[in-house]
Amino acid sequence: MASLNMLLSWQNVVTAIFVYLASLTIYRLFLHPLARFPGPKLAAITRWYEGYYDVVQNGQYTFKIKELHKQYGPIIRISPYELHVSDSTFFNTLYRQEGRWDRYAFAWDAWGAEGPTIHTVDHERHRARRQPLATFFAKAKVADRKDMIRGHVNNFCDRLSKIAESGKTVNLGAAATALARDVAFDFILAKSYNSLDRDDFDVAVLHAAQGAGPLWRITKHVGYVLPLLNSMPLDWAIKISDDEMKTFFAHLKNAMADTKRLMAAAVSPSPEDRGQRTIVHEILDSKLPPHDKSFQRVFEDVSSVSGAGFETIGGALRLIFFHVFSDPEILQRLRAELDSAKEKHPDVMELKVLEQLPYLTSTIMEGLRLSPGIATRMARIAPDRDLFYKDWRIPAGTPVGMTTILMHTDENLYPDPQSFKPERWVDGNGGKNAEKAYAPFSKGTRMCIGMHDQFVIGTKGKGFLEAHVSIRED
Repeated sequence: MASLNMLLSWQNVVTAIFVYLASLTIYRLFLHPLARFPGPKLAAITRWYEGYYDVVQNGQYTFKIKELHKQYGPIIRISPYELHVSDSTFFNTLYRQEGRWDRYAFAWDAWGAEGPTIHTVDHERHRARRQPLATFFAKAKVADRKDMIRGHVNNFCDRLSKIAESGKTVNLGAAATALARDVAFDFILAKSYNSLDRDDFDVAVLHAAQGAGPLWRITKHVGYVLPLLNSMPLDWAIKISDDEMKTFFAHLKNAMADTKRLMAAAVSPSPEDRGQRTIVHEILDSKLPPHDKSFQRVFEDVSSVSGAGFETIGGALRLIFFHVFSDPEILQRLRAELDSAKEKHPDVMELKVLEQLPYLTSTIMEGLRLSPGIATRMARIAPDRDLFYKDWRIPAGTPVGMTTILMHTDENLYPDPQSFKPERWVDGNGGKNAEKAYAPFSKGTRMCIGMHDQFVIGTKGKGFLEAHVSIRED
C-alpha cells in the first residue's frame, strides 16, 4: 500500500505528465512525418497555437497564416498534423475531381453532428450523400424555377421602392439576405418563409448565422461545447433566449416542422401533397441506406444547405451593393449597360439576357472574389497516396489546406487586391493565372452544390435592383 501511495504521489504524477509532454514535444518537433516542413515551432507542438488566434484573437488565424507564409515560404506546417499551401499553381492539384479526397475531421467534428453531407469526412460516403443533392441542384432544375426566383426578386425591389418613397433608411444587407433566404427555402422546401415581408427582414436570423463562426471556432478546441448546447431541448432554448435568438429558434422550429411534414408526405403521399418536389423527396427517393434517411440527418442537410445558400449569396450581395452604390462610376456603367440591353431585348430581366452582360457579370464575379463562400481554409486528405508540391513530398493521410480569400487577395494575381474593380474581369483582364485561382464556390469533389442557384439569385437580384430602384446619395 505504501508503494502504491508513493506511485500516486503528486510529485510522481507531475513527473509523469512532464515526461509525457516532453516526449510528445520531441516527437512532434523532430520525429513526426511533418517535422521537416517549415513553420513556427509552437504550432508544430500544439493546436493551442491555432486556438489562441481562433478564440482569443477572434478568428484571426487565417490572416496569421498569411503572415507565416511571408516568413517561412509557400508551404508551412500550421498545426501538429496539418499543412497549408499558398501557391495558386497547386490549387487544381489539391481541389480536383479525380482520386479519393477525405475531409479533415478536426474542422467538422466541431459542429457536433456527422450527419450533414457537407460535414461528411469519408470520400465514398460523401459521394453517396452528395448525389441526391447534386441532382436536385442541377442547372436545368434551377432554370425551371426561374419564375419563382423572379417573383422573390420582384418582391425585393418592391419593398425597397416603398421604403425609398417613405424616405426611411433601409438595412440593405438584411434585405439582400432576406431575398436569398426566401429563395433558398422556397427552392429547398417549396415554401417561402416571407422574410422580405417582415419590417426588419428577419435580421435576427442573419445575426444568428453570423454568430455561428465564433461558436465553431471555440468548439473546435473545446469539443464538448456544441454537443452540450445541442442536447438542450429547443423549447428550453427559446425560453432562456433574448428576443433576437427567439426569432431564430422560431425560424428553426418552423423548418423542422416543415421537414417532418414533407417526410411524412413523401412516404404516404396524398393528392393534395403532390406539389413541388423538394430536397426532402430527393433524399428519401435516393439509394441511400435507411439510417441516412432519418429525420435528424435529413434535417441537418436541409439546414446546412439552406443556411449555406442564403448566407453565402447574401454576404456577396451585401458587399456588391455597398461598393456599387458607393461608386457612381460603377453604378452609371451598370445602368448604361442595362439601358442598352433594354433596346435589344423586350425583357431585359430574363436570366439568359443578364448572363450575357459583361459588366454586370464582372461586378458579380468581383463581389464573389472579395466575399467567397467560406473564409477559412478547406483542408483535404489524400488517404491512399502521397502528394507532391515542388520538391516537397506530403505523406499520405496528411491534411493539406489552401484558403480562398488569401488567393483572391493575392496581389501577384490581382493588382490592388482589396479594391472593388469589376473592370479587372472585363474582356479577360483578370488573367489566366487569376482565373485558375478564382474559386468562390471551391472546386473538386466538395465544390458547392448550389453554386448555379446562387449565381442566378445574384445576377437577377443585382440586375433588378439597378434597373428598378434609385439610390440617392445624401
